[in-house]
Amino acid sequence: MSVKQKLTLIIAGIIFVLLAAHLVHLRVTSTNNLKEEASLYLEDVSARLSDEASLQNYITSVGTPHSLVVDDVMEMSAFRIVDKQPVLIYGTFKLSRGHDELDRVQQAVQSTEMSQDIRLSDGTHVMIFYRKLDFAEPTVVRTVLDLKSVDTLVRKQMTEQIILSAIMLVFMTLIAYLLMGRVFRPLDKIVWKIGKLSNAQFDDIIPVQGRDEFGQLSLQMNNMSKNISVYMNKLKFAFEENRAMKDHLESFINHTTDAIHVVDLNGRVLSVNHAFTQMFGYKESEAVGYNLRLVPAELEQEEQKAREAVLAGKVLPPIESARVTKNGDRLAVSVTTSPIRDAAGTVRAIASITRDMTSRNKMEELLRRSEKLTTVGQLAAGVAHEIRNPLTTLKGFLQLQRQTNKLNINHVEMMMAELDRINLIVGEFLILAKPQATKFEIKDIRYIMGDVLSLLDSQAHLHGIVFKHECPEDPCYISCEENQLKQVFINLLKNAMESMPRGGTISIIGGRGDNREAIYTITDEGCGIPEEMIRKLGDPFVTGKESGTGLGIMVSQRIIQSHRGTLEFKSRLEVGTVVTIKLPCGDSIIEMQAENEAMEAMQQIS
Repeated sequence: MSVKQKLTLIIAGIIFVLLAAHLVHLRVTSTNNLKEEASLYLEDVSARLSDEASLQNYITSVGTPHSLVVDDVMEMSAFRIVDKQPVLIYGTFKLSRGHDELDRVQQAVQSTEMSQDIRLSDGTHVMIFYRKLDFAEPTVVRTVLDLKSVDTLVRKQMTEQIILSAIMLVFMTLIAYLLMGRVFRPLDKIVWKIGKLSNAQFDDIIPVQGRDEFGQLSLQMNNMSKNISVYMNKLKFAFEENRAMKDHLESFINHTTDAIHVVDLNGRVLSVNHAFTQMFGYKESEAVGYNLRLVPAELEQEEQKAREAVLAGKVLPPIESARVTKNGDRLAVSVTTSPIRDAAGTVRAIASITRDMTSRNKMEELLRRSEKLTTVGQLAAGVAHEIRNPLTTLKGFLQLQRQTNKLNINHVEMMMAELDRINLIVGEFLILAKPQATKFEIKDIRYIMGDVLSLLDSQAHLHGIVFKHECPEDPCYISCEENQLKQVFINLLKNAMESMPRGGTISIIGGRGDNREAIYTITDEGCGIPEEMIRKLGDPFVTGKESGTGLGIMVSQRIIQSHRGTLEFKSRLEVGTVVTIKLPCGDSIIEMQAENEAMEAMQQIS
C-alpha cells in the first residue's frame, strides 16, 4: 500500500469519526429537545394544577388531545406520601417496574423533578417524568410518555444524516485521494529515481518543477545520483585494482619458495602458503587452527624474546635459527617476523617468513673451501714467483763460480742479499699462515704511537719528512698486543714515507669515536694509490712498490682484525692517502679480555 493510499485512508477515517460524532451528537440533541418539550409541557400542566380537584379533573381528561406531547401520554397518576410511603390517589399505575418506581416517587419529593428513560417488559420505549406539586400534603405527579414517535422521528433524521454522511465521506475521500495524488506526484518521481539508483542507472534525471520541499528533494536526488555515479566509477576502478593486487599477492605468496604462515596472539595458525606445506610437511588442514611446535626446545626462550620484541613494535632483522618439520627433521632457516595490525594500530597477528638455509649453507661452505684453496694457490704462486727470482740469481752465480773455480766476494754478497730476501718472504709468510699466541694487555694507544714515531723520527728526517702528531689529552685505553700494534703502525708509516720521495708532512691524528672506539688517521702527501688497487689491498703480493711483496698490508689487516678493529684506505693520485684505524676501547675491553683468556686456554689445551 502506497503512502498516498495510507494518508487517504487516514483522512477518510478522521472524516468518518467526525461524522459519527456528529450523528451521535444529533441523536442526543434530538432526544434532549423532545425531553425539554415534554418537560415544558408538564411545567405548564403543573402551573394549572392549583388543588386536588383540578389535578383529578386533569388526570381524568388526559385522553383528550391537547398537543403533540399529550398524544403520547400513556399513563398518568398522582401519589401522596403517607408515613414516608407513596400511595396512589389518582390515575393508574400499570406501566411500571414496581418498587423501583416507588423509590423514584420518594426521590422526586426531595428533588422536585426527575425523569427516567426506560424500556418496559414488552419492549416499549417510554420516558417517565416525576414532578412534585406544592399541595398541603406532598404530592408527586407521575407521567409516562411513549417515545415511539420520538424514536421514529429520530430514526428518520438519523437515516437521512447517515446517508448524507456516507455521501460526504465518499466525496471527501475521493477529493483527498486526488489531492494526495497531486501532492505526492513528485514523491512518485523520487521513488522512481530511487528504483533507478538501486539498479545502478544514474543517467535519468528528475524534472524539478517547484521550490517546495519535494522540489528541493528532487534536486538533491539528482545531485546525489551524479555523485554516486562518479563514486561508483571510482569504486569499480579501485575494486579492480584491489582484485588485481589481491590476485598478485596471492600468486606471489603461493608461488614464493619461502614458507609463510600467520599465527594469532595465542600461537594458533591462521593461514599458510604452499611453500610452508612443502617445507614442514603439514597439510593446510593439519596446520590452520592448530598450535604447531616448529621451534626446537632449546630455542623456545630465544623465540619468545623475539615474539615479545615484535609485539612491542620493534623491527627485527632476519634471524638465523632452526625449525623442526612434521617428521622431526631439523632445518637451518632464516626467519623474518613482523606484526599484523588492525586499523587502530593494535597487533592482531604475527606473520613469519621462513627461508630454508640448508642449500645456502652448503654453498657457503663450498665457497669458503674454494676461497681457501684459491688463497692457498695465490700464496703458493706468489711465494714461488718471489722466491724464484732470487733463486735464479743464486743459481747463476753458483754456476759461474763452479766454472771459474774462483770465489767472488761481490757475488757472495749478492747471493747473501738474495738469501735474506728469501728469508724475509718465508718469515712473513709463516707469520701470516700461523700467527704466534698473543697476550692482550690494557695500553694507552697514545704512548704506543709515540714510541713508533720516536723510532722512525730519525729516518723521517733523513728523507725530509716531518711527523705532525695530534692526540687527545684524556687517556685512550685499549686492549692490545703492543708489539703487534707497533708492527702495524710501523708498516703504515713506512709505506707513507716511501710514497713521499720528495719529503713532506705526515699527519697522525688520534681521538675517540661515538661507538666506544679509538680512532687514528695517518695522512700522507705521497703519490697516492689507484682506485682499482685499493679494492685489492690485503691480497698477497698486491703492491705498488717495485720491491714490495704486499704481505705487510695483509699482516696488518690480520692483526687489526684480531684486535676486533677495522683498517680503511682512501687515496687520490698525486694528492695522498688517508689510512683510518679503529680499535674498540672502554667497556669493550672487558669483553675482549674474556675472549682472549678463553683463546689462551684453548691454545694451552692444544
